[in-house]
Amino acid sequence: MVKDTLKSIIYEFHTGKLPDLIERDLELPFGSGKIISVVGPRRAGKTYLLFQHVKDLLRRGIDVRRVLYLNFEDERVDLDVHVLDFILQAYRELYPDLDLADCYFFLDEVQNVAGWEKFVRRLYDSVSRNVFITGSNSRLLSREIATALRGRTVNYELLPLSFREFLRFKGFDFDPERDFYSSPRRARAIQLFREYLEFGGFPEVALLKEELKVRTLQEYFEVMLYRDIAERYQVRDTLVLKYFLKRVAENSGKFLSVHKIYNELRSQGIKVGKDTLYAYLDFAESAYFVKLLRKHYRSLVKSELAEKKVYLIDTGLLRGIRFLQEGAGVLLENAVFLELLRSSRELVCFKEQKECDFILDGKVAIQVCFSLGNKEVAKRELAGLKEACRVLGLKEGYILSFDERGEFKLDGDITVKVIPACEFFLRGFP
Repeated sequence: MVKDTLKSIIYEFHTGKLPDLIERDLELPFGSGKIISVVGPRRAGKTYLLFQHVKDLLRRGIDVRRVLYLNFEDERVDLDVHVLDFILQAYRELYPDLDLADCYFFLDEVQNVAGWEKFVRRLYDSVSRNVFITGSNSRLLSREIATALRGRTVNYELLPLSFREFLRFKGFDFDPERDFYSSPRRARAIQLFREYLEFGGFPEVALLKEELKVRTLQEYFEVMLYRDIAERYQVRDTLVLKYFLKRVAENSGKFLSVHKIYNELRSQGIKVGKDTLYAYLDFAESAYFVKLLRKHYRSLVKSELAEKKVYLIDTGLLRGIRFLQEGAGVLLENAVFLELLRSSRELVCFKEQKECDFILDGKVAIQVCFSLGNKEVAKRELAGLKEACRVLGLKEGYILSFDERGEFKLDGDITVKVIPACEFFLRGFP
C-alpha cells in the first residue's frame, strides 16, 4: 500500500505540469557533490524554489523521470523511518531502466519524518550525490546535519521576499540606476515600499488583495504557534506560549528581557518557570518566528551571553499580530535587519552608553531612523551613531531613513550619510 501510494505521487509529478512561478534570487548549485539543504520559515517559498530548480534541470535537457520530488507535508506521505526505503523501492520499480546515480532527489520539509537524516545519508552515500532537502526548523536540521551529515552538506537560508524580489512579484520592473530619476516611477516604488513594510514579504501575501493580507498573516502566526512550536515541542500551555510570543513581537527592535515577561506573568498569577520561557524563545527562533541579534563585544563569549535584540522574521507578522503604536519606524528597522541578514555578512548591534542599531563586518555603523524631522529623535540617533563610530574607530556612519537624503559632518570628523531606505534595498551602500 505504501509503495503504491508513493508510485502514484511520483508518477503524478512526472506527468503533471509544474506551477507557474516567479523566480527568486537564491540559486542552488548543481553538481556540487554535497547535500544541498534549504532552511527557512514556513510559507517563505522553499517548495517553489525547488520547483524553480527542477525547471532549470528540464531546460538543460534532463528527463523529468530523473527527478524525484516528494513533499513530506503531503497527507498521503505518512512515513516513518522504517518505511523510508519504500521511496527508493517505488522509484526503482516504476522506472527499472533508470540509473539512480544520475537522478536528482528533492525532499521537501524532510524534518517531518523522525530519523530522516539516516535515510538521507544512505541516499547520498550509496545512491546519488544529487540530493536537495528543505526544512522549516533550523534547530532540528542543524542538529542532525552537525552529527549524521557533517561534512556532507551546504546550507542555504531562504527568507521571505527581499524588496527587489517583491517588486518582481508585483510585476514592477524597476532599474534603480535609471528609474530613481523618474518622478512617477520613483513615486510608485516608494508606494510599493510602504506596502512591503506594512505587509511583509511572504510570497502569497504579496499577491493577495489587501483585505485578505492581515487575515492570512494571522493564520501564519497561528500555524507557527500551534503546529511549528506547540505540537513539535509538546507545549501544553498554549495560552502562556501565545502571550509570550505576542510580548516578544511587541519588543521587535529592542533588547528582549525574558525576566520582565516572567514577572508580568507572575503578577497575573500565572505560574511558569523562567527556564520554560527561555525554552519558548529557543523554540520560536528554531521555528523561524524570530531572529536574535547579538551585541558587539570584543569577547565572543560575552557577545553570546549578553542580552540580545529581537526581530520578527517578517514585518507582516508584526502587522498581523498587533497594532503598531510606534508607527512605521519599527517596521523599517525590522526590514533593514532582514535585508542585512540576507547579505550573510557579520551583523551585530551596538550598545554602551548609547545604542546603534547595526554594525556590519565590524566596520559599517548603521542607524535606522524613519525621519530626522523630530529633533529629539535625531539627537538620540546621532548620539548612538557617534559613540559606535568612536568606539570602533570609524570615520563615517549611515542613517537609513524612509525618504530623506543628505550628508554632513558630526563633531567635525565623522561623515554621516543619510540614505533613503528604498534606495538602500535596491542599490546597497554607495
